[in-house]
Amino acid sequence: MVTLALSKGRILEESIPLLERAGIVPEEDLTKTRRLIVGTSVPDVRLVVIRAADVPTYVRYGAADLGIAGRDVLLEDGGEGLYELADLGIATCRLMVASPIDEASHEGPRPWARLRVATKYVRITERYLAAQGIQADIIHLYGSMELAPLVGLADRIVDLVSSGRTLAANGLKPVEHVLDVSAWLVANRAAMKMKYEALRPVIACLAGERGQ
Repeated sequence: MVTLALSKGRILEESIPLLERAGIVPEEDLTKTRRLIVGTSVPDVRLVVIRAADVPTYVRYGAADLGIAGRDVLLEDGGEGLYELADLGIATCRLMVASPIDEASHEGPRPWARLRVATKYVRITERYLAAQGIQADIIHLYGSMELAPLVGLADRIVDLVSSGRTLAANGLKPVEHVLDVSAWLVANRAAMKMKYEALRPVIACLAGERGQ
């Protein structure tokens, strides 16, 4: 049995057509079912739908052989015990620093020193700022990032940006590009050795030559 972990949200929505094109059709609507494990049209392939941040953990410890997760999640996690097999080119967006609009016109990394930056991507943000020689106080939040500058909790935020409409609606503007993000196919290292023959056709179907 091959178990594939899928991230909830946008990645799940864009993974379903990818799976179906690969001939892996879920037995139930993944966006509506309450079942935690869902079979597919391929007898030996099953799916689990979990929080995006949990995908690397499930794959690392062998609860799932393969997973589809955002590049942001993988970098924040560290990727220990995983093989990053292929960029699937879905769920694309950008990780950006955003500032209040009235300050964005004269923005640049240097003034961020000693400011408070809110993000759920603490590791990525620390590395990004350190690479530019900047020390800032990083506040770890799990959601509603745009609220932090509005209530004075933080001066800047680092968050995923797709259209930018949510930022604009809350008086914020992206000012610095941190990372391009898309969904990647990852595998458990031990499973790639012990179950490779079972995993190989699934990897090939999902990622083509990029998964070899």
